[in-house]
Amino acid sequence: MSKLVKNMLVDDLKARLSDVGELIVVSLGKLDAQRTTVLRQTLRKKKIHLTMVKNSLAQRATIDTPLAPAFVKCEGMLAIAWGGEDVVDLVKELDRLTALKGFEGLEFRGGALDGTRLESSDVKSVAKWPSRAEQLSILSGQISSPASTLVGQILSAGGVLAGQISSHADDLAKKSAGDAPESSNAAGAESLPA
Repeated sequence: MSKLVKNMLVDDLKARLSDVGELIVVSLGKLDAQRTTVLRQTLRKKKIHLTMVKNSLAQRATIDTPLAPAFVKCEGMLAIAWGGEDVVDLVKELDRLTALKGFEGLEFRGGALDGTRLESSDVKSVAKWPSRAEQLSILSGQISSPASTLVGQILSAGGVLAGQISSHADDLAKKSAGDAPESSNAAGAESLPA
């Protein structure tokens, strides 16, 4: 491959990875062309990009970027995957695919997350993390829990107070209803001639 072609490939890869903060490096192993096409189509549905890349070109394209550590211990022809909702979603989808029949050759080689290198074992542990949606759900539950407790306590005390006020009002109503007939009888008795 000529130097001009290599430089064009590096520039293209730099442009494609310019807004990428994390990626996963995988080896497609013994996947044939048909399986690789199915893999790409499956990942594309989840908005995950998969690109075959020579390690030396990837190293040149990611120099001085947070993605550079991903290629430190890698050799030969690799595939890089990025995209999805977040890095956890990306890894979970790739991990799910490695368990499917026909994709046994797909294996993690590493990755980059927040400027640090992920080993293949680290990538497997990232697959067990909660996804962004799950994290938001947990966070909203933690935020609303104290508020719900506070509302419950306020309503509980307020309910007791309202019950006491209602009970007192009922007692007053009964007393006034009980006093009304006696006073009308007494007034009627006074007005009658003796």
